[in-house]
Amino acid sequence: MRVNIEKSWLKLLNKEFDKEYFNELICFVKNEYNKSVCYPPKNLIFSSFNNCKLDDLKVVIIGQDPYHGQDQANGLCFSVDSKVVNPPSLNNIFKEISNDLNCKTRKNGDLLDWSKQGVLLLNSVLTVEKGIPGSHSNKGWEIFTDNVIKLISNNKRDIVFMLWGGYSKKKEHLINKKDQLILKSGHPSPLSANRGHWFGNKHFSKCNDYLSERKLSLIKWLSLIHI
Repeated sequence: MRVNIEKSWLKLLNKEFDKEYFNELICFVKNEYNKSVCYPPKNLIFSSFNNCKLDDLKVVIIGQDPYHGQDQANGLCFSVDSKVVNPPSLNNIFKEISNDLNCKTRKNGDLLDWSKQGVLLLNSVLTVEKGIPGSHSNKGWEIFTDNVIKLISNNKRDIVFMLWGGYSKKKEHLINKKDQLILKSGHPSPLSANRGHWFGNKHFSKCNDYLSERKLSLIKWLSLIHI
């Protein structure tokens, strides 16, 4: 099946798109979008890939499924449109960046600038029905994104994988620990963060230290135009 996705990813994932499960998944997604309000908008479903070229990939952050509130999801995990109020989890991410890097607290929730720098903001499930979290789970997206993680791990080196919360930590077995860095912590949601499972993980400085050791360009977590 033809998928509108950035060409470097197309080369890696082309065989995946021809598998039976994926064709069944796309049929399901098309039907859901035709009969219900779903997020993100159709043209943004593969936004995480289209804004982060495989050749530029340095970091993978794994989420669960898109925000299910109106106009929140933009195809990048944890990210929202700049005109939308930041969800609590995203604000906690920004607080940790500020504490970790001793910098201003970012306000703009659109993480497109991260994506452009080589951060793959990958939800395990790429679509959701409005107001119903998990509504598109177990339809094939998890098979696809698990295979994406495995293909990245097997074909790239020195990638930083950030696994936040129990759901994402279950993806650890898909990653080649010898050639990649895995950073794990609790989820940035208030329930987890307020219990001491998020703040102080220093993932953002640890990531840049790892990249620096390999003479790779650092991620600008706080972009001046996105404060």
